[in-house]
Amino acid sequence: MSGNNCTAVTEFILLGLTDDPFLRVILFVIFLGVYAVTLVGNLSIIILIKNSSQLHTPMYHFLSHLAFVDIGYSSSVTPLMLTNFLADKTSISLGGCLAQFCSTAIFGTTECFLLAVMAYDRYVAICNPLLYSTNMSTRVCTLLLVISYVGGCVNAWMFTGFLLNQSFCGGTRINHFFCDYTPLLKLSYPHDDLAEILPSASAGLVIVITVLVIIISYVYILFSVLKISSTEGRSKALSTCTSHLTAVTLFYGTSTFIYVLPKSGYSTDQNKVVSVFYTVMIPMLNPLIYSLRNKEVKSALRKFISRKHLFS
Repeated sequence: MSGNNCTAVTEFILLGLTDDPFLRVILFVIFLGVYAVTLVGNLSIIILIKNSSQLHTPMYHFLSHLAFVDIGYSSSVTPLMLTNFLADKTSISLGGCLAQFCSTAIFGTTECFLLAVMAYDRYVAICNPLLYSTNMSTRVCTLLLVISYVGGCVNAWMFTGFLLNQSFCGGTRINHFFCDYTPLLKLSYPHDDLAEILPSASAGLVIVITVLVIIISYVYILFSVLKISSTEGRSKALSTCTSHLTAVTLFYGTSTFIYVLPKSGYSTDQNKVVSVFYTVMIPMLNPLIYSLRNKEVKSALRKFISRKHLFS
């Protein structure tokens, strides 16, 4: 560092989404509401699944973990973003910045694996219903969850490890609303092509593996559904998949845009908009997608509310 005649950076300044004071107030109100809905919605899903015996199945067990991951994902980013809307200057230490990115990467990657696990669960339930209790036993479910969380940690460490090996010298202004990988890498020294290629390859590998699991699962599901003679039976089988497919499309579309496609293909403003969607909006939308389109969840919610009224 001394040989380069520059001072090591100890904190960064987040520029946020906009400089317009009036727009910042409006965005603060909007995203405060989004964050409140995210917390209430996902916590409600977790509490409902825990307290409703009819939802004590592997599918809803995975859904409760998805809700937990969404809370962690949104909470890694949104509170600091809300602070940025109110403060003239939002600073964060180097350690805090790396910790925020690592947390975001862990929860984001874990969500990828959980979505793949949920697709596999639907495949077993629809294609091999007689063997469902065996193939999705408590031991298997636990193993799939461990793989999801470990996979999230490994991929996050691939990104964070490169950042820890970089020196930050000179630039302190991050043109983003949170500490994301690409803006941080631009401020690092030396500029290492490997630090851009390998993490993108790691993220790409995670996406390819999990998307393949999802695609293969749904190909088998489609063939099984087509063999069902009754329209009602086909509709019932597909109804358990529509919510998951909606969540998959939203999450993977934005994740691929940010972490896999070439960085020269889009602007910083586009990066920010897409990042807002996958870090803030999707965690809010997931509980709505899974509750509004799921008869079992709505039925369990009605029973849970009526039970609370009965004992109040």
